[in-house]
Amino acid sequence: MRAVRGRGNKTTETRFRSALVRAGLRGWSIGPQNLPGRPDFYFAKARLAVFVDGCFWHGCRRCGHVPRTNSKFWRAKIERNRQRDRATSAALRAAGLRVIRLWEHKLREDLPGCVARVDSLLNEALYMETSP
Repeated sequence: MRAVRGRGNKTTETRFRSALVRAGLRGWSIGPQNLPGRPDFYFAKARLAVFVDGCFWHGCRRCGHVPRTNSKFWRAKIERNRQRDRATSAALRAAGLRVIRLWEHKLREDLPGCVARVDSLLNEALYMETSP
């Protein structure tokens, strides 16, 4: 597992990236190395970190599953991933960033809704920035 270096859910991330472009949302970077947890997408101006969490790797309670072989290892691995996700989100929030985590299944079911959610947070950030 050590050989896997953040090369996760590329298909889902690519679909989401395409949807962001189609929606006209700009100003994001992919996996900035200077932020904890390297968010999948980062909107610097809005200080918004977006993670696209794969249901298996991040332990989705709805559709994630534990393989039957070596299940003890996988349960522990997925739980460590969940703990790391919580710690990463907390560190980013402590640094003054907003964090949104989108589940893989949610992107499959409602991609436009996920894009709208990000757009809404970007608009909120813009409003807060321009308010007196």
